Amino acid sequence: MKMLTIRNLSVFYSNIQALQDVFLSVEQGEIATLIGANGAGKSTLLRTISRIHPHTTGEITFLEHDLTKLSAAQVVKMGISHAPEGRKIFPEMTILENLEMGAYTRESGYRETLDRVYRIFPVLKERSGQLGETLSGGEQQMLTIGRALMACPKLLLLDEPSMGLAPTLVRTIFNIIRNINEEGTTVLLVEQNASMALSIAKTGYVIETGRVVLRDSAHNLILNPQVREAYLGKRGVSLKQSKGERI
Repeated sequence: MKMLTIRNLSVFYSNIQALQDVFLSVEQGEIATLIGANGAGKSTLLRTISRIHPHTTGEITFLEHDLTKLSAAQVVKMGISHAPEGRKIFPEMTILENLEMGAYTRESGYRETLDRVYRIFPVLKERSGQLGETLSGGEQQMLTIGRALMACPKLLLLDEPSMGLAPTLVRTIFNIIRNINEEGTTVLLVEQNASMALSIAKTGYVIETGRVVLRDSAHNLILNPQVREAYLGKRGVSLKQSKGERI
């Protein structure tokens, strides 16, 4: 069952086109990943899905509901949470206060979700009264994901969760993402670390200069010679002529 479907999506920043005729879908229960270079449009796509940034043309459908006329808060209530690039925690608030902000659309029941977040990230429970600004980069990333989980999402949007982290922490974060998915949360992952992203994903998309140019299973993308050269080795190789499902 398709949980998220995007058709013909185009987005502009003033006169600059950031996304052009994007097609993408995410199946319920899977991890789908979007890989691409800096400036390719990955973060813009997530911000557009979560309605932080408006679209120009196209469709965004979530569980058969049109998202394009909803506010960001309404999208969260529908079941989509966004853990943004750069973490963007509230530095002068405690860990607990940050997590409670993630549950702002919920009227009740969030204490059970808080227990789940503390189970996933024990360090957040240990330091619940500590200010966000005192956390390490890895701990701030855990807080960002935990805050997104507080809305009890059906679909979790993750933007560059490995950015700036040491390799050992990257592995930890990706194991946590896999576990979150195995517990029933569908994930759309934007990530520059293509090797790690494809290792946990079922489906992968490649985006170049605002266009999704390739869709395939994550396994096949890992084996694709041009994907390997462009994103798992050398950089800057266009995939527009690559084999696979071109979009």
